Amino acid sequence: MTSGILGLAQSNQRAVKRKVFVSYHHRGDQAYYDAFSQAFHDTYEVITDNSLEREVDSDNVDYVMRRIRENHITGSSCTIVLVGANTWGRKYADWEIKGTLDKQHGLIGVQLPTLRAGPNGLVTVPDRLNDNIHSGYALWITWAAITASAQACSNYIEQANAREKRLIVNNRDRRLRNA
Repeated sequence: MTSGILGLAQSNQRAVKRKVFVSYHHRGDQAYYDAFSQAFHDTYEVITDNSLEREVDSDNVDYVMRRIRENHITGSSCTIVLVGANTWGRKYADWEIKGTLDKQHGLIGVQLPTLRAGPNGLVTVPDRLNDNIHSGYALWITWAAITASAQACSNYIEQANAREKRLIVNNRDRRLRNA
């Protein structure tokens, strides 16, 4: 699992930069993180991506969760989860979503083009994200929508941050291993 933090501007009378945490599957979706970062790096401050698998060398779940909260989630206002074909089964994606919800930050799920619907017409997303999409707390949007423009991305971030915190569903056990 790889994640990054991007500074994105809030549109109002004076430009306030928001830090946004980006969660994604490192091996599967690095190209989408790179494209997302590249699309907004001239307009917004982009802080380099960090791989939790490389950065946090520990099997202690509580320690890793604390590092996620302290080093990645704290200071951001919203998490954007880039959801590709294998994101649903990644433990760090689940832990990053949990940390985001623990902090009551905005949450946006982004359907990447690699996430194809099954025969039933449904896509598979991380369970904790799915809970919050269905509760109305998390936004669920397409890759094309969030990358349409800097203004579109900023609008989604503001919408996510404005969601009522009472809609948060964060009662699942943490995923302990990758699928």
